[in-house]
Amino acid sequence: MALAQFSAAAAGPAAAPAAAAGFAGSRSCRECHAKFYELWSTSFHGLAMQPYTAELARSKLTPQAQEVVAGPYRFRADLERGVVIERGPEGEASFPMVQVMGGKNVFYFLTPLERGKLQVLPVAYDVRRREWLDTTASAIRHFGDRHDEALYWKERPLTFNTACFSCHVSQLEQNYDLASDRYHTTWAEPGINCETCHGPSAAHVELFRRWPTNQPPPADLKLIVTRALTTEQRNDSCAPCHAKMSPLTLSFAPGDRYFDHFDLVTLEHPDFYPDGRDLGENYTFTTWRLSPCAKSGKLDCIHCHTSSGRYRFADPAKANHACLPCHAARVGEAPAHTHHPPGSTGNVCIACHMPMTEFARMRRSDHSMRPPTPAATRQYQSPNACNLCHTNQDAAWADRLVRQWHERDYQRPVLERAALIAAARKQDWKRLPDMLAELRRPDREEIQTASLVRLLADCPSEEKWPALRNLMPDPSPLVRACVAEALGQQLDQPNLAALVKATSDDFRLVRVRAAAALAGIPEESLPERQRPAVNRAWRELIASMRARPDDMASHYNLGNFYLARGQMREAVQEFETALRLEPDALPPQVNAALAYNALGQNDKAEARLRQALRLAPTNAAVNLNLGMLLAEVGKLAEAEQAFRAAFKADPQSGQAAYNLGVLLAKEHPQEALEWCRRAAELRPENPQYGYTHAFYLHHAGQRDQALAVLRTVRQRHPDHQDSRRLEEQLLRERDAQRAGSPDR
Repeated sequence: MALAQFSAAAAGPAAAPAAAAGFAGSRSCRECHAKFYELWSTSFHGLAMQPYTAELARSKLTPQAQEVVAGPYRFRADLERGVVIERGPEGEASFPMVQVMGGKNVFYFLTPLERGKLQVLPVAYDVRRREWLDTTASAIRHFGDRHDEALYWKERPLTFNTACFSCHVSQLEQNYDLASDRYHTTWAEPGINCETCHGPSAAHVELFRRWPTNQPPPADLKLIVTRALTTEQRNDSCAPCHAKMSPLTLSFAPGDRYFDHFDLVTLEHPDFYPDGRDLGENYTFTTWRLSPCAKSGKLDCIHCHTSSGRYRFADPAKANHACLPCHAARVGEAPAHTHHPPGSTGNVCIACHMPMTEFARMRRSDHSMRPPTPAATRQYQSPNACNLCHTNQDAAWADRLVRQWHERDYQRPVLERAALIAAARKQDWKRLPDMLAELRRPDREEIQTASLVRLLADCPSEEKWPALRNLMPDPSPLVRACVAEALGQQLDQPNLAALVKATSDDFRLVRVRAAAALAGIPEESLPERQRPAVNRAWRELIASMRARPDDMASHYNLGNFYLARGQMREAVQEFETALRLEPDALPPQVNAALAYNALGQNDKAEARLRQALRLAPTNAAVNLNLGMLLAEVGKLAEAEQAFRAAFKADPQSGQAAYNLGVLLAKEHPQEALEWCRRAAELRPENPQYGYTHAFYLHHAGQRDQALAVLRTVRQRHPDHQDSRRLEEQLLRERDAQRAGSPDR
């Protein structure tokens, strides 16, 4: 299973000129665009990153009155010295605050560490509340069904160079050396400069320095002009810094298509409530793509925001002009629609359609622009605009009101779709027919569809395959990519044909997801005419995984690719590199063990699994793999213990039950039968489990029960040869017994 890395920031401990690439810098824009330059330079885009100075500390910060306590450590920012002081078991240390990031909601501070790393410091400053906070603790997710712990501030996910993608500095060059694990990161300018959106400007500046002032400008301005871009291109240009995503490349440029460079996280992730409202840290682009206004193809980001990030409709007298011209009638008669008096907060369109919530001290507007859905609050505790304002009332009160105001039950479709997401997250496959029906709807919604497809990865039913294949012509590259990833779980002929075709898709995201799904297919097994496209997609996939050599997940995913290809030495190398970068990462430990086992190096395989067990003693996958390895090398008692631990951790693990059944068959045949029965019931899609249950029933003298099990298996898997042969054998034995003669 591939890991995903998500982002929205950037990095670099030093500034460097980028003239060689055709960049002239923002100061060159000032000559002709002084007004825009001043607006930009004082905006949150322009100040997305800035050096720490005494003036900034004096004007923007207040002294830290109390130390921030995190476990055995205590932290305090000394503004006069410009350092953060850490007191802990190792003593006291000071870390200079060299860069300041953000400032709209929170100021984060960066310090240089060893090997060129620029690290986010453990204390941050809440701008609105004017108080200091624990950086990592503020980002803890509160999902309810799992425990999340704050990271120690020096861990790699908080390394600015590693975790960020040029959203706080401009023209970033990461310059990472894998062999030494060292950065020599540079950037052209702190903040998001003009050339981030307009491209290299040196040729443009040179052109107009020579251009006669009394002549009209030429057709070719030697610059990307955003108004000449399509609506989709403008939105895609904003998306990389405002999306919860995983990158395919680091080469996105204004005018490029988002899904040629990035994937997008959708509602399969618990940072979203099942109805698509924000719970954790999601940025904007996913909910934006849920918006009916955005889906119309007419609305772009700069309708409401200037290129420097300012909101265009901050003037209360023009607050509802944001919804013009499309909703002129409702804007003209706003109180009749909003049921709030003129001049009140509730009479502002975005108050109800883009309510503000907060996570990690960061305020964000819901860009889905959907109306309040208090019924979803009642069902899933997701936020709704009514109760965010009317905190003295409950969701039932709000639900009654919106139902009185609207004849059409606009909440019903939201609840129906949310129920499917919630069920799929819980792996409640009783709702599978409804999920598949949703995927077949001609008016299916992109984000909902992508989310369901990803969640169906855990569904064992074969009923899903035709519905998924039918989505391959979907107009959304995101949906097609999710389907391609899913089809890789079962490489039968129909799925294989769909995946091979997807390697020639117009979008890179679809091609690389199809390539990953086809990793286990030998090239020589493909028709010769199909090989060039598949090979190109494989090369594209490898390139995307090598784009971020300092990222643990990239090496882990590349290791998985080589594992599927049977290239075990290359797989081991990538898994070990992943673990060098993040020694406590669990998935590379497990998969490295698989590769070592395939190489016959079971001592190294066991060492990796033992280390994984120390990290996660109750992890089902770790215990299952350890059990299988121990059984292989003859350590049967320890293997049994591991399988029991795996099933205790995951009572839905048919594989753990099956292995226990096989392991116990000789010494404890009755218990083995029970485990085999459980395995067959948990995973009816695996005919081997049912066959094994029947086999042991037969050996226990329960031929009729064995035949009943085999009939069930054969109904579901008529081509399973072991089951067919055993059934024929048992029928012959039964017939011979009835005839009173020995079986011949």
